[in-house]
Amino acid sequence: MQRRYLFLDLRDLGGSVTCHHPGQVNSQAPRLPKAGETIHGHKFFIGFGGKGANQCVQAARMGAKTAMVCKVGRDVFGNDYIQNFKNNGISTAYAEQTENAATGAASIIVNDTGENAIVIVAGANMLLGQEELQRAQSAIVNAKVLICQLEINPDASLQALRMAKENHVKTIFNPAPAVADLHSDFYKASDVFCCNESEAELLTGLSVITVEDASRVGLELLSKGCGSVIVTLGPQGCVVCQSTNTVPKHIPTTAVTAADTTSLLSLLVNDSSENYFTVIWKDDFQEKHQSLGAGDSFIGALAFYMAHYPTMPLEEMARRANLVAAVSVQTVGTQTSFPFRKDLPTELF
Repeated sequence: MQRRYLFLDLRDLGGSVTCHHPGQVNSQAPRLPKAGETIHGHKFFIGFGGKGANQCVQAARMGAKTAMVCKVGRDVFGNDYIQNFKNNGISTAYAEQTENAATGAASIIVNDTGENAIVIVAGANMLLGQEELQRAQSAIVNAKVLICQLEINPDASLQALRMAKENHVKTIFNPAPAVADLHSDFYKASDVFCCNESEAELLTGLSVITVEDASRVGLELLSKGCGSVIVTLGPQGCVVCQSTNTVPKHIPTTAVTAADTTSLLSLLVNDSSENYFTVIWKDDFQEKHQSLGAGDSFIGALAFYMAHYPTMPLEEMARRANLVAAVSVQTVGTQTSFPFRKDLPTELF
């Protein structure tokens, strides 16, 4: 009998300031240093993260029973990373540690205008493979939902998706970071194929600027074998395309106001894969608009709805996931900003 919990697979590494790395060293400075230059900064923090980890945390906080399949180093970052899962009520039975590589990490510098410089070291991320998936097989095949991306070895992600599909487990695939020569089986193994404008452009060769563009691209991706496609459009929301209804549906987003502008600025990032919401704030009497990463909250919430409300229309799931993620951007941080069920309106459940 299928266990009634949501299983989230995926893992450690992304490319943004919004803590997509288990070990993430973040510094804010007035400007980015030149080669060979040392400058003074004025803010420093170390954060948890990773696309899959963030998504898993959001789903868990909404009430899903979650687990992670990941690989980290046997080091202080890896130890703290696993403890952070436990603190959020996430199963770590398949969160393995290795002495053969350090925990995946990123060193990030952000200047006062939001520009950034990032160095990523994948580390243990790339050591997750077939053996680890086999050890996690019982959890994967008895899950309600599996999420995969391209932040580990693509072969491992594809194997996990195939394993899930063969056992009638719903799958969400986020092709980030996108690759132009994506294996065709990724589309066929995706119940929900969720990408942003830039990823959609790379995958199809078609420009995505407007809602109409996203609708056209969504249908193109759908023709490759996906069950459904969600193309996110930053402040324009997202477009949902489904094989059962070939008319694309535009789901508008919500404009929200950020509370702590100084701390928020240190979290801004040039990572279009996470631009879901328009955050508005005032600084020196000048109104500024900046997209802040809420994609992991969105996908975590979407997975929650797919697991707990399987008969709910996908458009309604996307609408509710938009609202959950909109709450997250009103508080500083990534995982620290993700709302718990008690923080959300009862009508979302």
